[in-house]
Amino acid sequence: MDVQVLLRDFKARFDPKISAYFDTVEANAKEEDALITEALRHVRNLTLAGGKRLRPACMFYGYLAGGGADEEAILETAVSIELLHTFLLVHDDIIDRDDFRHGEPTLHRRYAEFGRKHFPDRDVEHFGNSIALIVGDLLSAMSNDIIFRAPFPQERIFEALSRLQSVVSYTVIGQAQDIYMEYRREATEEEILRMYKNKTARYTMERPIQMGLLLAGDQGTLADRLSGYALPLGIAFQIQDDILGVFGSEAKIGKPVGSDIQEGKLTLLVAYALERGTREQQGELRHILSLGTGLGPEDVERFRSLLAETRSLERAREMAQRYIQEGKRALGEVRADLPTRSFDFFEAIADYMAEREY
Repeated sequence: MDVQVLLRDFKARFDPKISAYFDTVEANAKEEDALITEALRHVRNLTLAGGKRLRPACMFYGYLAGGGADEEAILETAVSIELLHTFLLVHDDIIDRDDFRHGEPTLHRRYAEFGRKHFPDRDVEHFGNSIALIVGDLLSAMSNDIIFRAPFPQERIFEALSRLQSVVSYTVIGQAQDIYMEYRREATEEEILRMYKNKTARYTMERPIQMGLLLAGDQGTLADRLSGYALPLGIAFQIQDDILGVFGSEAKIGKPVGSDIQEGKLTLLVAYALERGTREQQGELRHILSLGTGLGPEDVERFRSLLAETRSLERAREMAQRYIQEGKRALGEVRADLPTRSFDFFEAIADYMAEREY
């Protein structure tokens, strides 16, 4: 089964729920403040401009896996996890100093330009960051409110909210680990994989699946067993994203290729290259990672060559495949307990990732 077709069909069904939600919150905000209303409109555009909707899809199919039957209710509730994703991206874009997301200006960049137009004699970068931080916080509150108001039994809502908060907690830990390693300019494979698990794997697949299961009434048994599938797939997803960030295209990743290099990020690719490279290659890698905004196309090409020469690209691909196979084995162990639609979706994700192009 083609997961891209499944996700495309899910997106077509799900995106109107996002639009309907923003219609309501924009109408309410319009009565209070024009700036926030305009910011929410831009967030709507950012959210709808791209993205596969993997997280809400995992929540939806997790709900079906737990025996849930009210598909409209879970679709409306799954807007919560997409808004949480947007909230985390808004803050992440500030940290990474990214200017574009899915071809749209990032929120902090948009309001820095707004400030440049209206307050040219003030610190417009700080203005942009401040507005983005505030709107990100608002998105987090909106995400919680959707769960609060979801049409499910109260005890299930409390459990789902607890998992939602754990998404933020683990992601914050992973983000802090990422920043610390970037500034320290060194990290082991173990440290990077731990960061991937916290920053990406839990909130990309594990927690959305668990939230769906909990809202369907699962008592946790299936949720725990599916973690053996979701966490390895989430780590593989991040490894593959790191590869795409260097070897992919702007159309695929939604931001300029090489932005991770410009930010000096210590990915698994970099760790392997530094471990295997000669002293000269290590020096080149560290130099390119230190260039920041001075990074040029020729530096990106040389960086790619160094990853190939040190076989770090090959090793990272092999590591991703090992995690994918681990996840597939775990999924096979729970196959008998999953409805066909959920199993087919989870299997299709793993198959897609195993064949994903870089």
